[in-house]
Amino acid sequence: MAKILVVDDEEDILETLPEVLNRWGHQTLVAKDGLQGLEVYQKNPVDFVITDIKMPEMDGLTLLKKIHEIDRKAMVIFLTGYPSLDSAISAMRAGAYDYLVKPVNLDELKLRLERGIERLEHMKALPLLKGLNWALLVSIPLWLVLGIILAKLLR
Repeated sequence: MAKILVVDDEEDILETLPEVLNRWGHQTLVAKDGLQGLEVYQKNPVDFVITDIKMPEMDGLTLLKKIHEIDRKAMVIFLTGYPSLDSAISAMRAGAYDYLVKPVNLDELKLRLERGIERLEHMKALPLLKGLNWALLVSIPLWLVLGIILAKLLR
């Protein structure tokens, strides 16, 4: 399935969320704050980062910005126990994939991850499809020329 980094300063989240994600078939890594999360991310490429917004050392928004300096396509899901319209807008403007409120509704999280996995698969297939389109576009004139030559030979 997916490789997921969970970054949170709450011990219960770091214990229970990876356990749930593992049961769903995902591989998980954990970090207790944004600084450690960035270190783990740099050493281990992941499909998703699930992070708290408010943390000591480095908050989730700063973590998102640092991760996007490494990979603009990184998919970050924010979890927060202190939801506000401002934090949601800031997160989405900074490039977050999603924003969920604690306590986490596991069904909702599972649905968001499944949609994210589909999006990742589409993003991985896109270069291949672009290549096939170019190959078809380049080959059309060749086939036209071959058709004209064959028509002249068969006359």
